[in-house]
Amino acid sequence: MPTIPAAALADTPLPRQTRACIVLVALLQGCLLYLAAWGEQQGVRPFNDLGVRICWYTMVLTVPSLVLLSLQHLSDWRLWQHVAVSTLVLAALASWAAWSATGAPALQTGEVLWSFTFTVTVGWFVALPWLQHRQRHGHWRAGYHDLFEFAWQNALTLALALLFVWVCWMVLWLWASLFALVKIMVFRELFREQAFIYLATGIIAGLGILIGRTQHRAVQVMRQILFSLCTGLLPLLAGIALLFLLVLPFTGLQALWQTRSAASILLSLVFGLVLFTNAVYRDGSVQPPYPRWLRRVVEAGLVILPLHAGLAAYAVALRIAQHGWTSERLCAALLAVLALGYALAYAFAVLRPRAHRWLPHLASGNKTLSWVVIGLAILVNTPLLDPYRITVRSQMQRLANATPDAVNKNLEFLRFENGRRGYLAVQSLRQDPTFAGDAVRKQKLERLLARTTRWSDDEDPEHPQTKELTDLAQVRTHVTVAAGKAEPPADWWNYLMTSTPRLQDRGECTQNDSNCVVSSDDLDGDSKPDVLLCNVKGEYAIDCVLHARNQQGWYQAGTTRLYSGSVNAQNALREALRNGQIQTRPPRWPDLVLPGDRRISIKPTEEGIR
Repeated sequence: MPTIPAAALADTPLPRQTRACIVLVALLQGCLLYLAAWGEQQGVRPFNDLGVRICWYTMVLTVPSLVLLSLQHLSDWRLWQHVAVSTLVLAALASWAAWSATGAPALQTGEVLWSFTFTVTVGWFVALPWLQHRQRHGHWRAGYHDLFEFAWQNALTLALALLFVWVCWMVLWLWASLFALVKIMVFRELFREQAFIYLATGIIAGLGILIGRTQHRAVQVMRQILFSLCTGLLPLLAGIALLFLLVLPFTGLQALWQTRSAASILLSLVFGLVLFTNAVYRDGSVQPPYPRWLRRVVEAGLVILPLHAGLAAYAVALRIAQHGWTSERLCAALLAVLALGYALAYAFAVLRPRAHRWLPHLASGNKTLSWVVIGLAILVNTPLLDPYRITVRSQMQRLANATPDAVNKNLEFLRFENGRRGYLAVQSLRQDPTFAGDAVRKQKLERLLARTTRWSDDEDPEHPQTKELTDLAQVRTHVTVAAGKAEPPADWWNYLMTSTPRLQDRGECTQNDSNCVVSSDDLDGDSKPDVLLCNVKGEYAIDCVLHARNQQGWYQAGTTRLYSGSVNAQNALREALRNGQIQTRPPRWPDLVLPGDRRISIKPTEEGIR
């Protein structure tokens, strides 16, 4: 088979049989996805098994997509070699993910599988240009020009297919809505059928991919637009990177470590510069469209890129040292390692110039790091670099020195969010002396293992932690009266004990583990006491209910919920309520009243309050 450059082959029309096969493969993909969804709903074997569905969805979403983006001729045996090898590799990775996500009740499958989904998607996309190059040329010695062309062609084809699917479904929605206006509901009902959704989406996606692979001029226009945007934004992003490092000596690094987003923002900066630089560099055959001084700004931004990557890696390391490993932190650590690799490669490309070429070593660095990405994507989904093995080992070591509250949270985290390994680790604590020798802790451990939902109550039904207080004297002692405020009247306490136990009336304030504050004032100026009862137990919100009295007795006059937004703000609000620091301020803007006593309340802006 003759070797043809990727750019030239992209302009070669696809044979008619190939075009038909692309649409049929996409339709088959939709059918297979529908089959799994239908089998799960109906409880049909083997699709009632989660592990089978994980393997099925992995195979159906990746292998046919490889064919859709790579097929040139049906007789191309190299393509079918790639299909066979990819099927074996992905089946092995999916089987390991299925093992991790099953084997215990009530596991949080989404939490367990997100790293598998992310790494397989990235690894598949990075490996695809290498497979396409071997398919065309018969060897792995790929030139950077071909890899660049394949990668951008794949990305834009997938983006165009997604856009085409969205537009087609908008047209179908308009079709159904139009006929629904004249009471013809058959189209609306048809388009909502699960079988139609899967099959129609498969056909539409196949047509979208076919458009991306045949309408080369349109794809080239899209690519040029994206490259132009990146060309304009690259100097700006490089300047931002320089400016950030210039201000760090004045602000210090401590502010970075006090946030939970430093690593993610710094990594976004590094990978953003990498992406934009690649779009401007392209395949290395063109000079950057910048004057010399602006090119120096870009190069300076690339030279200091290792510092940003190093700060991101240090931020991730701090979080790991403080809270131990989790699957998210392992992925963040791997991303930080990749960011550092790219940053060093790009800085090296700037510092080793070559006559008449800009960033001459960028291509070799990108090719090497692409194999690193593929290798890490595979290793993360094997026992060698299994994030849940590392997480469970780290968190189990931290249990020995953790506080009781931290132990409970860590056990729940291990039990539900770390798959089979986490469940087995919690199960192994049955033989741990600290649990086996403590009847209370052992009972809690058994209840945790027996739970069938993540968020169910973990109380012992025979000895509940939360009890309703039925003695008036206990309630009066338990509910705190705000400092400097009058105690509510005696009949209000009786009302509190006899009212229906609803949040609107008394909330949790008559329970033994509640945390409530009460104050009595004449809030509306009618010379009668009003009682404000606030539950300050919430982590980020405080619920209050206002009671007033009329001729029939006490009643609920209103409720409010105050969101604090942070732990420090919540503590400040609690102290203010306990200290009785409450004042009344009549609204500047009264309610508007319409006929029928319908009221319109005006919510003023900050300027409107003054």
